[in-house]
Amino acid sequence: MKYQVRERIFGIGDDYWIEDEHGEKAYLVDAKVLRIRETFELKDQSGHVVAVIRHKVLSVRDAMKIENGHGDVVATVRKKLFTPFRDKYHVELHDGGELEIHGNLIDKDYKIESHGDRIAEISRKWFRIRDTYGVRIADGADTALLLAVAVCVDHLVREDD
Repeated sequence: MKYQVRERIFGIGDDYWIEDEHGEKAYLVDAKVLRIRETFELKDQSGHVVAVIRHKVLSVRDAMKIENGHGDVVATVRKKLFTPFRDKYHVELHDGGELEIHGNLIDKDYKIESHGDRIAEISRKWFRIRDTYGVRIADGADTALLLAVAVCVDHLVREDD
């Protein structure tokens, strides 16, 4: 399945929709402001929270945690410490698994892999609209988790700039 994400271009506190490949609103990224840490809720079309993304504003090593709709941490996204040739992020899954994120993160052209298999691809090349990128998710993959990971990477990369 393919999703279209319009980047947040205005600032903290702005909500935005992730649309499916047919242009229908699929998920709302609801930014919560005035908190000790930045928080985003990923909601489905009916308003149910499917993931919560939390970012501690003051931390030694930048990381964002993803919780499921029940408040359980399911993943932590952070930049790898030693990546001399290109940006890489790493996702630690709560169940012990991991995901690797690599590619051109600034230009939104990267992949998410699990055990060497591509489970998601993020690219700006699919759209002519400025400030828009696509997320293609493999069949059977956890859509909410992978969209939440893409939101995390977008946020962390934007902060690095």
